[in-house]
Amino acid sequence: CLGEDVHEAFLKAAVSAGLRVPKSSVLISTGPMESKARFMSAARKLKAMGLTIYATRGTAEFLKWNGVDSTVLHWPTSKSKPNVLDFLRGRKVELVINIPKNDEPEELNNDYLIRRTAADYNIPLITNLPVAELFVDAVCSKGGAKTRSWGEYFEPQGV
Repeated sequence: CLGEDVHEAFLKAAVSAGLRVPKSSVLISTGPMESKARFMSAARKLKAMGLTIYATRGTAEFLKWNGVDSTVLHWPTSKSKPNVLDFLRGRKVELVINIPKNDEPEELNNDYLIRRTAADYNIPLITNLPVAELFVDAVCSKGGAKTRSWGEYFEPQGV
């Protein structure tokens, strides 16, 4: 896609591929500590947009320690409520950011269930940390991508 800058081009590409910009809620599960720390700036931006942030336990604790409020959703394999799968099936989440943590069987199973359910319920899903950061930055800087004709990108400037 074309855009005035990387954020506009990326946002257009993401939307054209079916990613929708969340208007009210997002689920964040950021995996290892390094990913949690790296995603903090983006999490703050999502909160500043007025979005409700849901997070798995470890991510929610990290967000809280860093001044970002979120609501804990328990792992899919947990009997505890509120459960991630209930929120996904109830369409209470508009975007899932699920970054893998490790290859432990419990982690793999829970992450698989989150991703599979998001896909089954047509909830946009991001599983790559740099893509998640770029998406948040693009949404924050552009809000929405404006549509322009092909020629507008190539017309000489200042002539």
